[in-house]
This record gives sequence, C-alpha cells and structure tokens, in this order.
Amino acid sequence: MRVHLKGIASASFKLANGQTKKHYYAWRGGPAIKDGSEYLQPGDPRFIPVAMALIGQKQKSASTTFQTLIDLYLDSDEYLSCSERTRTDYRNLISARPDNIEKNFGKMPLSAFTEKNRATTRGIFKEWRDMLARRSRRQADYAWVVLARICSVAVDRGKIPTNPCEKGGRLYRADRSEQVWTDEDEQKFLASAPEHLRLAILLAIWTGQRQGDLLKLTWTAYDGQTIRFRQGKTRARITIPVGAPLKAALDTEIAKRRGTLILLTAAGTPWTPDGFRASWRKAVAKAGISGLTFHDLRGTAITRLAVAGGTVPEIAALTGHTLKDVESILDAHYLSRGSGLAESAIIKLEAHVKGAEKTKE
Repeated sequence: MRVHLKGIASASFKLANGQTKKHYYAWRGGPAIKDGSEYLQPGDPRFIPVAMALIGQKQKSASTTFQTLIDLYLDSDEYLSCSERTRTDYRNLISARPDNIEKNFGKMPLSAFTEKNRATTRGIFKEWRDMLARRSRRQADYAWVVLARICSVAVDRGKIPTNPCEKGGRLYRADRSEQVWTDEDEQKFLASAPEHLRLAILLAIWTGQRQGDLLKLTWTAYDGQTIRFRQGKTRARITIPVGAPLKAALDTEIAKRRGTLILLTAAGTPWTPDGFRASWRKAVAKAGISGLTFHDLRGTAITRLAVAGGTVPEIAALTGHTLKDVESILDAHYLSRGSGLAESAIIKLEAHVKGAEKTKE
C-alpha cells in the first residue's frame, strides 16, 4: 500500500554526468529525508519512518512555541466570528505582511509568557511595535491589537498564565473634531450628487452605520417605520426608527425598487467596496467638499444626536456602539467647540430658569 505524506517537498539536481537526482525533504525548507549521509527515495522501506520521525519532531517543537497560540487563535470563535474583512486584515498582520507576527514570534518559546518573563517579553513586543510605527503608527497599533488578542485567547484557554500585551496604550491619535459634515456640506452634496448616492448619504446620517453594513442592507430590513439588521462587525442586532427625511427617500425608492439591496450602482448592480469609495470620492469632489470621508458620516450622526439632546444610551442603541465607545467618540473626536452643544446647553439652561420663575409666580 502506498502512503502519501502531506507536505513532503523535493528538489532536483543535475549531476556532472548529466543524470538528474531528486532529494526529498520533510517539508519545504525542512531537513532532508536521509539515513546518515544517504538520501532516501520513496519506495525505500526506511523513507516513511524517517519522514514521520522528522515531522513528529517538528510538531513537538511547535507545541512549545508561540505558533501554537497563533494556530489556537485562528481556530477560535473569537476570530471566526469576526467579519470577513476583519479576518482578512488580521490574517495579513499575522502571516502575510512584511514583519508579520508569525515571522517575528512564531518560534518564541512559551516559557516567555510566564510571570517571571512577562516584562522581558512585553519589551520585545514593544520594540517590534515601535519598528512598525516608523512606517505607520496606526498600523502599529492595529498589529498590537491582533497580538494582544492572540495572547488573550491563549490565557482564556489556559495555555499561558499571562498576557504581556495588556494595556499597551496607543501610538496613533486621530483628531477628527473638525471632520464633521455640516448641514451646508450635506446640502451641497445632495444638490450635485447622483440620485443613488443621495440615498447613501441620507442612510449614513440618519442611521450612523458603517459603509459595509449599508451596502449590504436589503429591503426586507425596512418595514416602513424601522430598519432592523445585524451588524457585520459586531454581530449586534440593531433596530433603527426611520426619521422623516430618510423615510421619504426610502419610500420614493421603493416605487422603482431595482433589486434586493437598497443601495445599488447607477446600473442597478451591487456595489463593490472599492467601487463605492471611488464613486463617492468623485461625488464629494464635484460638490466642492474636501477633507471629509464617508466614514466621517458615522461620527457626524453621533454628533448630531448629541447636539439634539440624545443621551449616550440612546445614541448607542441607534448606532450599535458600546456606551464607552460613544463617550470616547464624543469626548475625543467629534465635540469641537463649534459643534453646537454649548448653544444647546444654554437653551436648556434658559428654559430651566424660565420654568423656575414661573413656579415662583
């Protein structure tokens, strides 16, 4: 019976006499399958036992290295339940991009994750992040997040006692306090953009949802009063009451309903993410708007809800953010001095004072 060993690699050599000889290896880049100095060939009774012994040594070695934790994470629900886009991004950071996690730390022994060695390992990881930051501080932070999640899953599964990446801090700080769509920006866009993109901006402003979720939104999610769907990234179920301007646009679109999805290209076909971004950039430029992106509409929605008096729990219920995330977004990114909250606060104070004076009367 012929046995096939997965992963066996081979390389051919041409000898001085013109003959071709082939050598076999336990895996690509691995040790040669040989007995002493003799290279073994398939069919030799020694070939399979030697190959299996080499493979077994590799597996035993791998079980004591960080690679085990990487494999554990990639098989975990924490990774598999992420959106397709997130899994792709994580996988690239783990194994595809230059200076990836596997390349740098795959052979790190698990003894590096004991309490005794925690500080040293954390320092090694920080040096790697600092190296990445020379190219992009934002990507360095993202890589650190992935590394921390690998370690977190390993701690949760009892594979290592401590996570050296906990509370690593951030290198990249984005100040988008000025990156909010004003009413004037919105009206300029609506006046010049094609109809299928006008619906897109209204959906974004009145729902506060991500581009990816809006491009996948189907008509079955809309019942005439609310939009109900599950977010792709968080998997949270969202119920959004539809405001009057958005309802008018949706009800108008229903009359010509061109397909299953709400947002479609001018030709009536589903958007690709890249296609939508390209068309959006052209429409924004045509409207004479600069420095604003589609993603900024999510923050704009949060800001407008806050200016209108929406509480943090109310905003979170609409957008699908956690309470902490809403507070963080409002505090760090979108509450510039011109946002209108100060005016809103004075109006409320005046109303309170007038109410108190009437009570005295």
